[in-house]
Amino acid sequence: MTALPSTELPTTADVLVVGAGPTGLMLAVWLRRLRIDVVLVDGKSGPTRESRALALQARTMEIYEQLGLVSAVLAQVQPAAALRPGFERRALGVLPIGSLGTGLTPFPRLYMMEQSKTERLLGEELVRLGGTVHWDTRLEALTQHAAVDGTRQVTAEVGGPAGSTTITARYCVGADGGSSTVRRLCGIPFEGITNAQTFYVADAVGVQGLDHGSINLRFGSRNLLLSFPMVGEDHHRLLGTVPDDSTLDLSEDAARRILKETFGVTYAERTWFSTYRIHHRVASAFRQGNVFLAGDAGHVHSPVGAQGMNTGLQDAHNLAFKLSDVLRGKAPDTYLDRYEAERRPVALRLVGTTDKLFHAVTSPGRAARALRRIAPGLIFPVATRVVPRLPGASRFFQYVSQIRIHYWMSDEEKAASGGKRDRVVGRRLPWTGPNFAPLQDLCWQVHAYGAADRERLTELGRRLGVPVHAFPAAADAGLEETKYYLVRPDGFVAAAAARGEAESVLAKALPWTVMG
Repeated sequence: MTALPSTELPTTADVLVVGAGPTGLMLAVWLRRLRIDVVLVDGKSGPTRESRALALQARTMEIYEQLGLVSAVLAQVQPAAALRPGFERRALGVLPIGSLGTGLTPFPRLYMMEQSKTERLLGEELVRLGGTVHWDTRLEALTQHAAVDGTRQVTAEVGGPAGSTTITARYCVGADGGSSTVRRLCGIPFEGITNAQTFYVADAVGVQGLDHGSINLRFGSRNLLLSFPMVGEDHHRLLGTVPDDSTLDLSEDAARRILKETFGVTYAERTWFSTYRIHHRVASAFRQGNVFLAGDAGHVHSPVGAQGMNTGLQDAHNLAFKLSDVLRGKAPDTYLDRYEAERRPVALRLVGTTDKLFHAVTSPGRAARALRRIAPGLIFPVATRVVPRLPGASRFFQYVSQIRIHYWMSDEEKAASGGKRDRVVGRRLPWTGPNFAPLQDLCWQVHAYGAADRERLTELGRRLGVPVHAFPAAADAGLEETKYYLVRPDGFVAAAAARGEAESVLAKALPWTVMG
């Protein structure tokens, strides 16, 4: 099936996605893979040309692997193997990122790939799957109402090259950025703050004064510099703060002076330069009726930790499978409430954490400035030697790489646990090597680890209506030989049960048993 020309805008769809950035494209690609009818519109004239968001975390790489695109991604990325902290012109040690994630994921580094390349890759995959992006198509009105069959649906008025068009869909997803039209039309508050301090960003070529293969973090008493390596010789993304009395009218020449005088960093030319202020905001709801928010439409925060685009891509991944199960009649509409229940707490924790980190590294207070001047020379040389050997070092990697995210699988589970999170249930399936391959089947499944009665396991799968898989023992990953594990299509573990009572326990966690 070939892509529709952008002028042939459908008037009906299962899902209308507004916004063709990374989040909207990822959602549309997954929905097409799951054979869901999706229409993707965007008011821009075409894809992003600036590099913008850059870093891909391990969890995002795992999603690309499940999608079958990881080889194409790896061919375009610049891996960052280490973090080099320092103060002004001095580097004060090396923290190897890759070693912290070894054995936890197939992708134990941080990978740099410009947003423009991400959009191009996902856009090409969407076309290959028979989809398209309808550019120059702006959302102008959005209403929700009951259909003839009693189900709720949304009606969107969009303006495009051919004039005004009405699109009717079962669901609508706003993936249209921090200034989301979908969020505004729904009247959903965007709660949080905007920091007064100005940042500059430059994609620079011919950079001198930084290590190319590493992430460089340099503190100054009044400034901060964070750099990420990009593909190409001496090519870096430079992010920096400017003194408190600066404005958004900061020129590139002024930024160059700060880089050279404070950090000893110079560059030959740049492909992009901009200034901006940091927002820390989360939408008060991720679902309103049959309308959902994803990516920057639902949450925005500082670039500290390189989490932003990754969180949006994971929003899309999470929501796509839930929409598929509901639209295919495998789950009730209420199952979609789990999207907000799972993803909004992630956004709240992320915004809270990055806000605190941002304040710590940029606070203009006298004490904070003194601490940034004195602490790096005392702490960094020791920390870079000691941290990799600490028992909790891998935990740090798991948080930053987003492979340790936890969801409560139900309100009942949360109440019964007393708030104590399980090591496996509610988390992304621990990687053991071979156990990620069946996730490409994009379905619910049962896993067993260690010695297993194959006949009994097969019968369990038949009764539950899901495929089953047996793997070698993996006790070190927390996967017990005495249990069976129910794994969702998105790779999260929905439930675990002792083998003798697995059928009754796991059945309760399947969305279609709720319908029955």
